[in-house]
Amino acid sequence: MLELSGRIVLLLHRTQRPSRVASRTRLVGESDAVEQLRAEILRVAEVDVPVLIRGETGTGKELVACAIHELSRRSRGPCVCVNMAAVPPSTAASELFGHVTGAFTGASREHVGHVARADGGSLFLDEIGEAPAELQAMLLRVLETKEVQPLGSHRTKTVDVRLLVATDADLEAAIASGKFRAPLFHRVAGYQLSVPPLRQRRDDIGRLVRHFLERDLGMDARAIPAAAMARFARYSWPGNVRQLRNVVSQVAISARSDARRVPAILDEILGKEGSIARIQMPPQMERNAARDLTEEELMAALRRNNWRTSRTASELGISRTTLYALIDRSNGIRKARDVPEDELRRCLDACNGDLDEASCRLEVSKRGLQLRLRAEGLLGRH
Repeated sequence: MLELSGRIVLLLHRTQRPSRVASRTRLVGESDAVEQLRAEILRVAEVDVPVLIRGETGTGKELVACAIHELSRRSRGPCVCVNMAAVPPSTAASELFGHVTGAFTGASREHVGHVARADGGSLFLDEIGEAPAELQAMLLRVLETKEVQPLGSHRTKTVDVRLLVATDADLEAAIASGKFRAPLFHRVAGYQLSVPPLRQRRDDIGRLVRHFLERDLGMDARAIPAAAMARFARYSWPGNVRQLRNVVSQVAISARSDARRVPAILDEILGKEGSIARIQMPPQMERNAARDLTEEELMAALRRNNWRTSRTASELGISRTTLYALIDRSNGIRKARDVPEDELRRCLDACNGDLDEASCRLEVSKRGLQLRLRAEGLLGRH
């Protein structure tokens, strides 16, 4: 990266120079990674198969799903988007498949589920790895029979729905541990598509900053000094495009009256040491880094980052999948499954159900805590 006279930032890298794809996707960027993603979207949009969209949190998986729908023959039909992580297990079946009046206590009127609402179009299920086991079985049946049966009804309705799902979880590991059904995985993975993290498309960061400033805030991108733009390009962005958008908004609004404050505001938001990006390591280097990591160093990193696995993995320069494996193998780090039930309930009550705070107090990963609560039917009750 070169800064010229404090006004121009040049990000030099080797490019494959793919043929530019003209499309109607709303994806912002011209990097090789985004052009390849656009080409994949165009290819799979034409074929009416389920699509599994994989990628880290904040990379824009829902935007990709919407692009697939908009470029498909179903574009005139509805595109219904559901975040499975935000749906309480106790109501998930009703929300997805609907219910009739009197199906259960409180069902005072008929409810049309998301699957039926998506008839003739596409249904996008984000965070599919968070779907409860019972719901997975019901969803598999709908995919196999193309029929939906509302709760409390003896009648079924034929539906024509294309399923698009997304996850940042390791579904293969979830299958091995019995938390995700292999038949459902094979059904939803008619085609797998990966959304690149922002660190693999750094030459798009400037374009994204300009896009967010001009579209969301109505501001001139030239208000961002070259040094600050270089800082944006160097940062690792563990939260990807979503994090970048939030930081751009915060910086732009805070420095609206004085652009000279932008570097100082960036220091406050990103941290002075956090500005140096951790470039994604090749697999062999990551394995070496994980092997050389001591249990004490791992525990210290988890505590520094309040047991937030995305931040911890970013600090250590490893993937979250590798981090989860290290935690699982460690004898000195407590697992959520080992927390006594009375201690778990007391902690959840004390934290008012805040899982971030509970994971810090119990010193277990939030992901492990969610899996424990879901297995015991406690998720959403606190």
